[in-house]
Amino acid sequence: MNSTRYDIIGIGNAIVDVIARTDDMFLDRHDMRKGAMRLIDAEAAERILTAMPPGQIASGGSVANSCAVAAGLGARAAFLGKVARDELGVAFAADLRAIGVDFPHAPLPEGAPTARCLILVTPDGQRTMNTYLGACIDFDHTDLDAEAIRDSSILYLEGYLFDPPRAQHAFREAARIARAAGRRVALSLSDAFCVDRHRSGFLDLIASGNVDILFANEAEICSLFEQNTFESAATEAAHVVPLAVLTRSEAGSVIVSGGERHVAAALPVDVVDTTGAGDAYAAGFMVGFSRNAPLAECAALGSRVAAAVIGRIGARPDLATLAALAPAVA
Repeated sequence: MNSTRYDIIGIGNAIVDVIARTDDMFLDRHDMRKGAMRLIDAEAAERILTAMPPGQIASGGSVANSCAVAAGLGARAAFLGKVARDELGVAFAADLRAIGVDFPHAPLPEGAPTARCLILVTPDGQRTMNTYLGACIDFDHTDLDAEAIRDSSILYLEGYLFDPPRAQHAFREAARIARAAGRRVALSLSDAFCVDRHRSGFLDLIASGNVDILFANEAEICSLFEQNTFESAATEAAHVVPLAVLTRSEAGSVIVSGGERHVAAALPVDVVDTTGAGDAYAAGFMVGFSRNAPLAECAALGSRVAAAVIGRIGARPDLATLAALAPAVA
C-alpha cells in the first residue's frame, strides 16, 4: 500500500462499557437473550444499571476496541465516533488517546449523554449486551474527517452503525471517500441480530463493490446469506466479497479470498469473558494485513490476540500483552 498517515481508521459507536459478572437467572428476569446485543432506552439503561452487580467501567464500542487493540500492537490508528460533552465523553476520549488512538471528535454540546453498554458476563463466558446509544444517534456525515479517511490504508466500519438512521448516510459516504482514494474498506457485521435488522442494507453495500474485507462470525455470515450451514454461507461470501474473514469461536477461523482458503486454529485458553474477542481478532488481522503479511499469518495473529482477551475480564488485552504480541508483525 502507499504510505499513509494511518494504518486503520475506524468509524463506529463511541460507547462506555460497564461489565459485570452475573448468572443466567439475571438474564431471564430482565428478558435478555443470552449472547445478543439489544438496543435500550434511557429508562431501561438506568433500571438495568441499578440492578447489576458492581462492574468494570471502560471506553468501548466494537470498532473503537479494535482501533485500541491495533494501536497497542503498534499500528497507527484513528477513530471517528460521537460523544457528549459530559464526564463519560471526556473519559472515553482520554482512554483512546492514552493508548495511542487519534480521536478528532467534536463533542455533542447538548442533548443525549454519551452512550453506554451494559454487559452481563455469565459463568460460561458469554456476554449479553444492552446498549443505550445516547449521543451516537447524532453521528452523521458532518462528523466524517474526509482527509483522515483518504489518508488511511484501511477504513473499518462497524455494522452496529446501521442502527442510528442518520449514521447510515455517513457510513456509505465514508466508504465512497475511501474507495475514491484507492483505500480498502473493511466491514464488521457486528451481531447476527444486527444483520437480521439490516440484511438488505449490508448486501447492497457489499454488492456495490464498496467492501473489500468482510468480518463476520458464523452466526452473522449464516444470517447474512440466510443459509443453514457455515460452508454454504462461506461459499456465498467467496462469490461476493474479495476477502471474507470468518470466525468460529473454538473452531478457529476461515479466511476466504476467491479460490484461496485458509483455516486458522483457535488457541486453547480458559474462557473468562468473550467480550471483545471478535474485535480483538479483527484488530490483529488488520494489523498483519496492513503490513502485507500473508493471509494465514494475519489470521494467526488475530487468533493470538483474541485468545489474550478471552482469558480476562474486559474487551481488550492489557498493554503489556499487546506489546509482547506486536513483534510478530514487525
